[in-house]
Amino acid sequence: MPPLAKTKVYSITEITRLIRQTLEDEVGGVWVEGEISNYKLYTSSGHSYFVLKDAGAQLNAVLFSAARAALPAALRLADGVRVRAFGEITVYEAAGKLQIKVAKIEEAGLGDLMRRFEALKRKLQAEGLFDASRKRPLPRLPRRIGIVTSPTGAVIHDILNVLWRRFPNIQVRLAPVRVQGAGAAEEIAEAVALFNRVCGPESAWPADLLIVGRGGGSLEDLWAFNEEIVARAVAASAIPVISAVGHEVDFSLCDFAADLRAPTPSAAAELAAAPKAEFEAQIAGLDRALRQALRQRAAELRSRLAAARASAALRQPRQITERLAQRVDTLGMRLEHALRRRLQAVRQQAAGTFGRLELLRERRVRQLESRVALDERRLTQACRLRAERCRARALAAERQLGLLNPLAVLERGYSLTRTESGALVRSVGDAAPGRTLVTRVRDGAIRSVVEKAGI
Repeated sequence: MPPLAKTKVYSITEITRLIRQTLEDEVGGVWVEGEISNYKLYTSSGHSYFVLKDAGAQLNAVLFSAARAALPAALRLADGVRVRAFGEITVYEAAGKLQIKVAKIEEAGLGDLMRRFEALKRKLQAEGLFDASRKRPLPRLPRRIGIVTSPTGAVIHDILNVLWRRFPNIQVRLAPVRVQGAGAAEEIAEAVALFNRVCGPESAWPADLLIVGRGGGSLEDLWAFNEEIVARAVAASAIPVISAVGHEVDFSLCDFAADLRAPTPSAAAELAAAPKAEFEAQIAGLDRALRQALRQRAAELRSRLAAARASAALRQPRQITERLAQRVDTLGMRLEHALRRRLQAVRQQAAGTFGRLELLRERRVRQLESRVALDERRLTQACRLRAERCRARALAAERQLGLLNPLAVLERGYSLTRTESGALVRSVGDAAPGRTLVTRVRDGAIRSVVEKAGI
């Protein structure tokens, strides 16, 4: 080692500046490809800060507002997005960190973690684990709350501070778990299942609500809450669950499976417990309203009692009873008189009606007798005409039958010849020699034997 007196000693600023200048001179502008992680946009300045990583290393990156304004509107910068970035490799001297100052950037595709996230999300969503119909309302006033998170760090302290500030009577139990790294997902899922086994409705310490979460971080840091085992454990919980993973911009599968997602762990505590002062004020208001209603009701009853005491019914009940009895007798007599008059009127009305009905009956009988006599004459005449028509048609038919009778031709000198079997002889072929024939004439029949046919 050279003597210190002959060796140049650099200040931290000088060596950092030397490294920066060397990088800028030797490397300069380059294209790099990697997956975005821990992306943050500061709206006040418009600058974006994130990490580009691959399987072996990671590199800090900064995208200033001027370069960001020149990017295509469709370009989406978020955790898990794989990009190609062009920029200058340099050193941020204030922090002594290597970084790339991005000038151009384009999307190269989703990173491996984000692809796994989207694939698992689609799978669980198809099974119905994220359906809104499965979500349960939170208890309005939980008495016991279970918390699944790391026992160290700010998250558990933030949750407890908010809970006990808003409602000091709430009882809390913590299931300490790792929230990132190998085995964290299994611990989280087992803690949720443990609360359901040990703190169920029939237990000595029945939990009304669970809060599962952790503080912010990159997609890798939050990955334990994206594992399938955690999402299924949260969805299967019989105790309502609030998921509070990361910051407001972070989303996990635990959020989708839970009954309610909170943007931060502190917000989860606020959603879990309403301020005790609100309940006290509400109870005080109900107490005042009840007392006022009771006073009003008591005043009404006192007023009715005073009116009853001052009424004549209570002061002189015998006079009222006698007056009412006399009124009943008067009404009875009036009713009896009215019934007699009504009965007489009904009888007179019935007699008049009976007389009118008798006149109508006699008139109707005469009308019917007249119609029957007329119908009898018409029927007799119709029958006579019908009989004459039938006789005429019978005579005409008889004449027609006489004309069509085959025996009628015999009267005009014709004859009919048949074989012994009765078949009519129609041609010479029917009268073979030696055959016996019967010939019918007007006044009888002649039997003959054929000697020769076809003369």
